[in-house]
Amino acid sequence: MPVINRISGFAEDMKDWRRHLHKHPELALDCQQTAAFVVDRLQEFGVDEVHPGWAKSGVVAVIHGKGKGPVTGLRADMDALPMQEKTGLDWASAVDGRMHACGHDGHTTMLLGAARYLTETRNFTGRVVLIFQPAEEMIGGGQIMVEEGMMAHFGIEEVYALHTDPLNDLGMFTTRAGGIMAAVDDWTITVKGVGGHAAYPHDCVDPIPAALAIGQGLQSIVARNVSANEALVVSLTQIHAGSASNVVPGVAMLSGTTRSFSDAIRDMAEERIKAVANAQAAAFGVDVHVDYERYYPATVNHGAQVSKAAAIAAEISGENRIDTGIEPHMGAEDFSFMLEERPGAYLFLGQGKGHSVHHPKFDFNDEAAPIGASFFARLIENLHPIV
Repeated sequence: MPVINRISGFAEDMKDWRRHLHKHPELALDCQQTAAFVVDRLQEFGVDEVHPGWAKSGVVAVIHGKGKGPVTGLRADMDALPMQEKTGLDWASAVDGRMHACGHDGHTTMLLGAARYLTETRNFTGRVVLIFQPAEEMIGGGQIMVEEGMMAHFGIEEVYALHTDPLNDLGMFTTRAGGIMAAVDDWTITVKGVGGHAAYPHDCVDPIPAALAIGQGLQSIVARNVSANEALVVSLTQIHAGSASNVVPGVAMLSGTTRSFSDAIRDMAEERIKAVANAQAAAFGVDVHVDYERYYPATVNHGAQVSKAAAIAAEISGENRIDTGIEPHMGAEDFSFMLEERPGAYLFLGQGKGHSVHHPKFDFNDEAAPIGASFFARLIENLHPIV
């Protein structure tokens, strides 16, 4: 079964919604205008329940089917990124320093399209819970919604999400059982010495040699502390020290990110980063402080739900357009918090090859929206059959 005819019939409406959202990006938890747009559309469709205010600007809505049945959650993220758009499109961001560079405008549109169809047809039992989530990019709005009790409040039993993929052909679905996106941790190492005149280094305690040694030592963690069969990334991304060529600074700073899939590897990486920093500080006679922050856990798909979702993807795009054996991505995703609470699956949907997400010239391909909306709609009809 290809894209649902009724959804194809309002594809132009979906394009208008998406381009409106793209032109008016909002950040983090401050997605009030986006939420208001979503609420207006849901009310126009006749969705049974609309509950704004989750995680400050999130929206949770419920569509009732015909009689008792399962309760399934469908999630879309709404927030944009703090970066300057360089597409030059007519619908480019109207807000300086903000743009929808990760396709969340498209994700929201796909879920709105599914909501319109499901509200019109009601060809399912039970309830569909539509989750429009803010702050995926920075704060973890998914975690906040879970901590606010969303899953229990709405009785969600399974949960699913799509993410656009600009590195794959239009309509190609990809996913995997198990870890699909990594856990993410960020860290900052502050090295404190004693500054002074660069002509008299013996009167100083220079933090720069210690910082350089720490940076080199960090490279040994992946190479020597973890099996080659395990996935781990330790990336040093910033080094800051000094302000003049003739001054030994008093402080140097290093920071970076760690990506992993297992709790054991995550614990080991944190422990080794701290151990390397402290050992080198002792060797060079400086003080060191490691600020290690754990953010999103790994996004771990559930096997049974991946199978269900893959079957629907094959219906929509064809058997040769679904790959359930992709390699894990080292990027992170706060849908992970929802998958820790309930079984579910996270899939990528190809939108045609082009600029990567988080690129200033990225734009969501509107041709992908009816495909994603049809996937969500058929998933519900399949999981909630009318007998």
